[in-house]
Amino acid sequence: MSEIGSATQYSVASDSFRLAIDTLRSLPVPFPSSPPPLKLGRLCDGNSRPGFLDDGGVEFNGGAPLSAGVFEASRRIRTGELAPEELMEQCLDAQTRAAELGAIAFLDEENCRNQAEAMGEQARQGKFKGPLHGIPITVKDIIHVSGMPTRAGSKAYAEFPEEDSGAVALLREAGAIVMAKVATHEFALGVTTPQCSHPLDPNRISGGSSGGSAIASVVGFGMASIGTDTRASLRVPASLCGVVGFKPTFGLVPVDGIVPLSWTIDHIGPIAPTVSDAACIMNILLGREITKQPGPSSVVGLTVGVSPGILHESDDEVGSAVERALSVLSSIGCRIVEVDWIGPSDLEISNALGLLISRSEAAAFHRAQGTDLSLCIPEVRDQLEAGLGVSAVDYLESQRQRSILAGKVMRVFDECDLFVSASSPVVAPLKSDYERYLLKLSRNTIIWSLLGVPALSMPCGYGSETGLPVGLQVVGPPLSEELVARLGMTLEATDAFGGSVGEGAREQGT
Repeated sequence: MSEIGSATQYSVASDSFRLAIDTLRSLPVPFPSSPPPLKLGRLCDGNSRPGFLDDGGVEFNGGAPLSAGVFEASRRIRTGELAPEELMEQCLDAQTRAAELGAIAFLDEENCRNQAEAMGEQARQGKFKGPLHGIPITVKDIIHVSGMPTRAGSKAYAEFPEEDSGAVALLREAGAIVMAKVATHEFALGVTTPQCSHPLDPNRISGGSSGGSAIASVVGFGMASIGTDTRASLRVPASLCGVVGFKPTFGLVPVDGIVPLSWTIDHIGPIAPTVSDAACIMNILLGREITKQPGPSSVVGLTVGVSPGILHESDDEVGSAVERALSVLSSIGCRIVEVDWIGPSDLEISNALGLLISRSEAAAFHRAQGTDLSLCIPEVRDQLEAGLGVSAVDYLESQRQRSILAGKVMRVFDECDLFVSASSPVVAPLKSDYERYLLKLSRNTIIWSLLGVPALSMPCGYGSETGLPVGLQVVGPPLSEELVARLGMTLEATDAFGGSVGEGAREQGT
């Protein structure tokens, strides 16, 4: 097989779609007359967002900041200890490394400095736009930012939006500075981001489709990044690169102003060096504070579910790291229970359904868009062409099976407060050997995107053989972002758990 990203790149589209159709048609339909769940709108009315009205900085309800990242930078800007111009220069210093790894899609240094200077002048006058005043962030290149091109990682697409996407608008209103667009797998239709390289080993993949966002968070190119997650696109690159990816409940964060992959599955969320950084960004995206963290006692008594079957399907070094994380959870007062409402067969089904639904919807968008598929990389072109061949009956049946799967798996949260697993059952594969891992990389994540529940990937150590990061996935029922963040922040604050790759790079100034 050839190197990843080459013109003769291997495509799994035909075999994957055939297997997915076979899986779909093998599933029973308990109630044939029941309609598919096509009313998949937002779980909460976008007009009912409470809004982040406090412009007094980030609040910490009884505790000190948990990291020297977004929280601490926000505090220091407000006290005058840190100028936005200084913070911007620190982030721009990382651009060489980010560019070497293929992460930068668009950067206007002069504009970055001008924005930081304006924010700095406002701060010196005691005027603060919001809780993120002067905090530099990056944005995945399928999300529209006014004044910056959107190319979606493709030669077949170019748009120059005049308005920000809904999510970017919320962050700008809170004072964030969008400093750059970062790389995505073409049209977010993959899990590798082939133009990028892993920040710890350039011979390995960074994961995708938000690979540029993960790299930016590791090297300090911005304090956080905004990406998308349809099947795995926040959590897998975060897991492989050793940072944090946080997918919210479906529909809570506006997804207008993006190049869509799947209208019924797309989520927007942050990738950041730490859980506390990601939660600070999520405060703004959700319009409510989820960073209330009084200390380790806040998780005492939580019931955390784990599926032995899913855990045992991970590579040994991944499984060992997750087992150590479970021991830490137990030591800080969580009750670990084995659950049987979810297992490997459910992951197999969700993989098939997620492929058929997302690629059908992507194909519909690109046909209407008039995308020239001959300009796409072979893997993406083959997926879109295969998506065009999925019948309406199979698409509707996939949506119905999605509802049936949700009815079964959501019973997990009748038994436990949260569910944990490895984010990805493998560490970052070598570019020369990535093909055999394509379906395995996202195996543990797709089901939670289909169900639309909040899910977080956070570092839980390093593989004993490769020394590469391993991610722990923390999942909660709908609208439980605060609980998911609470467990994650408590874990990363424990001495036994250690910090993220991104946090370490930031502290070392690398």
